Amino acid sequence: MNRCYRPALLTVALCAALPLYARDAAPDAAERSPTDLAAVRVQARQPVADTVQTSSFGSGDWKDTPASLTVLDRMLLDSRQVRTLSELASNDASLGDSYAPVGYYQNIAIRGFPLDTGTGYRFNGLSSTGEQRLALENIQQVEILKGEAGLAAGVMAPGGIINYVGKRPAEVRTVTLGTDSEGSRYAALDAGHWLTPRVGVRVNAAWDGSESYIEHAEGRRNFYSLATDWLISDRSKLEVDANYQTSAQRSASGYQLLGARTLPRGVDREHMLGYQPWQRPVGIDSTNITALHTYQFNAQWQSRVSAGYSRSVIDDNVAFAYGCYYAAQCADGSVPGNYFAPDGDYDVYDYRSPDDTRRNLEARAELRGRIDTGRVGHDLSIGADRFERTIDKRRNVNEYVGTANIGDAQMPVFAPSPLQPGPSVRRLDSAQTALFAMDRMQFGEDWQWLAGGRFVRLDERAFDKRGAPERRSRLSRFLPQTALIWNATDEVNVYASYVRGISLGQEAPFWTSNDGAFLAPVLSRQTEVGVKYAAADALTLGAAVFRTSQPFQYARPDASDAGYTFVAEGQQTHTGLELTANGRLAEGLVLTASVSALQARARSTGTALYEGHQLVNVPKLRASVHADYALPFATGLAVTGGWRYASANAATVDGSVRAPAYHVVDLGLRFKHALGEHPVTWNLSVDNVFDRFYWRDTGSSAGDYYLFAGAPRQARLSVTFAL
Repeated sequence: MNRCYRPALLTVALCAALPLYARDAAPDAAERSPTDLAAVRVQARQPVADTVQTSSFGSGDWKDTPASLTVLDRMLLDSRQVRTLSELASNDASLGDSYAPVGYYQNIAIRGFPLDTGTGYRFNGLSSTGEQRLALENIQQVEILKGEAGLAAGVMAPGGIINYVGKRPAEVRTVTLGTDSEGSRYAALDAGHWLTPRVGVRVNAAWDGSESYIEHAEGRRNFYSLATDWLISDRSKLEVDANYQTSAQRSASGYQLLGARTLPRGVDREHMLGYQPWQRPVGIDSTNITALHTYQFNAQWQSRVSAGYSRSVIDDNVAFAYGCYYAAQCADGSVPGNYFAPDGDYDVYDYRSPDDTRRNLEARAELRGRIDTGRVGHDLSIGADRFERTIDKRRNVNEYVGTANIGDAQMPVFAPSPLQPGPSVRRLDSAQTALFAMDRMQFGEDWQWLAGGRFVRLDERAFDKRGAPERRSRLSRFLPQTALIWNATDEVNVYASYVRGISLGQEAPFWTSNDGAFLAPVLSRQTEVGVKYAAADALTLGAAVFRTSQPFQYARPDASDAGYTFVAEGQQTHTGLELTANGRLAEGLVLTASVSALQARARSTGTALYEGHQLVNVPKLRASVHADYALPFATGLAVTGGWRYASANAATVDGSVRAPAYHVVDLGLRFKHALGEHPVTWNLSVDNVFDRFYWRDTGSSAGDYYLFAGAPRQARLSVTFAL
């Protein structure tokens, strides 16, 4: 277990030594004028929404990025008291849960496509393993890029990217204490200081003892991070971020359809399916490190060299509720065994998979600059990228131990399996090498044309549970992208874009004839047209229409012994409209709102029953609104409120069963005052005020579909002291 600490501790030691080296390397730093010092600090406190770090069309400000992009700033994260990925997703209508259990690492979908956990999550623009409980205490803003992002990530799912941007050093010292209606205990520290005019540090830490609304799902979490900025010279800067987190919490299994045809009724959201006294918590330890060096050659040209390391170690332990293969109603094969029985019976499995280790390593070198050719200006970005990902796992234990029922008031206790996990072996070794280029051409004052792409070479090897070679994938592809931007007015931009992408083929479920086989990589295409309005220090408005397609991967019914074969046939097409509004609507009123209308269908699959209707876990309509209003008659007091909506959600591949539509209302208060000379901020939020029951997620994992209920009414209270 000590291995988990080594990368983080090594980086902390290097960062701690950095100020000492900087003091020796810059003996004249103490003689710099107060004016120079102020300039440094202003740079560290740039407005968070001015620029974005990760985009399919390179970095740039929000209005000049020809893609649908949402930036959630620190103020919103604090006022909503967002702590999990699922809670983060509720702030944008284009996002939704995609197998997001309580007590486990969570995944989300953007525009109806589940994110690839290997490449869909970024920290400071570099890949981060998605198989971790991503912390937010050290995050300044979250960038949500919707749609294809081949230039930023290469081989990835077409839904988009979530990029976490770390806090930079600043003069700040705050302590936050929190609790909730379940009795959880939370404490966080945020401390930053410029040690010299050229060296700044920022430390974030959090300690969380959570009491879940689900019985037996209490947990703990410890988080530590360090960010260091070193202004090596007037032209050179080094930014280093490192964080480490450990967590332990029992994972709550999801429900499944009864007899593959009926939604469970009378569900008790506080009940943990399959709970056994010997069930241990799921432990997840994660380390994330990034470093970025920038050098400004002159006013036009800059180099950027960055590297990132991300590691997650999962000790998976769960009494897993799954299927009904051993239940009386399913024994004769008349009911599909990978769903709960019609009477609510389900099987319980002793599942143990310790030391499940995921590693991401990425290095990138980029040159950015500007040249003019006649009347055309060129903003160029040229670079190379190397990304490596490995997965090491032990042969798991996954043994049936007994059968229970969703209506059991008292869970029967079964004996755990005597089997033990096997030795750790390499299961995946993947490497991407890429060259990328982008040219933003400016024609006069009104038109911009962006053209470029990424040439990626993928070499990936997969191994079976014993470590024997199972497959090898090699491919080379050029992923082009282009966009046209019209600066209609100083505040309005109109754009049209085209992007091609590639993602890895999915793995066949165990109940198909080609169990465990990986399909070939699939190509995707996206076209998008949008309008953006941005006025300084006011409201930003966005609208986008898009169409994304890729081959449809599904379990096709056939005459094989298993009854299904996992194939890629036909096309899966997502066509949608997105509307966003963010910023100051009136004096004291800040709005964050979005609407997503999405049609996701499969065509030409060869299975008529699966075509012509909405795909699983993709509601046709979502909406999310959050408002923050500072009361003019009560100094320091603000009222917050939110509304979330999702239309009916398909729960079966043939569209015959749908989870009902739902509305959820959230309310809150924020109060700021001074205690002596120290500002104090209180945040009270109540989620799901009317205690509405709803199915928030009908997503899949390993080819099976699960149902997760939304949380009941929950109140949270936090207080932040500025020291």
